[in-house]
Amino acid sequence: MGAIYLIRHGQASFGAGDYDQLSTLGSEQAGVLGRALAARGVTPDLVVCGELRRHRQTAQGCLTAMQRTAQWQEDPAWNEYDHEMMIEAYRPRFRDKALMMAELAATPNPRRAFQDIFAEGMKRWISGEHDADYAETWCGFCGRVEAGVQRLRETLGRSKTALVFTSGGPITAVVRERLALTDLHAAQLNWTLANAAVTKLIYSERGLYLSSFNEHAHFEHDSRLISYR
Repeated sequence: MGAIYLIRHGQASFGAGDYDQLSTLGSEQAGVLGRALAARGVTPDLVVCGELRRHRQTAQGCLTAMQRTAQWQEDPAWNEYDHEMMIEAYRPRFRDKALMMAELAATPNPRRAFQDIFAEGMKRWISGEHDADYAETWCGFCGRVEAGVQRLRETLGRSKTALVFTSGGPITAVVRERLALTDLHAAQLNWTLANAAVTKLIYSERGLYLSSFNEHAHFEHDSRLISYR
């Protein structure tokens, strides 16, 4: 059996000028994860990373903590969906980022208000009823991720181990395919993924299977380390 560990990036910088970078907590999460994987005896034959900065920073911190050379192959198949595209299609006036931030700031709980808008925007995206509004449809996104899975499996060969540093969306798409979930159930799973959590796949010549989902016990000794956004 071979193994593929799908790793969600550490906490990014929500609310900052540039979301696509790890927060201080996100960097700490990457190091804790790396030490936990090393303690489990995980020895990757291949490391793959999405193209986003938060993916690369998580890979850097994790591999350094594992005392391994921080080298990887990049594959855009593991990039997250475009959440800005999704929100702007749902609320066109939010193409004006200053307006969006001002409206959110005027609510009692800006983070919750953003989450509600994001959830509705995602429902609209995955419905398939407005595909012309999106540069990448939900079906296109799932197909892109699945192509990345199959490419990785072919590259690995038999009985190898890979680490893949990615985002919650691609992990959800992989789990959806393995468990034959409805699109809405897959979207609901997306909200439960912890930062720097591990989802493990095992594979053989007979197929590719889900072994575990959203493992983050490596943070349970310190609840401060558990985050979801």
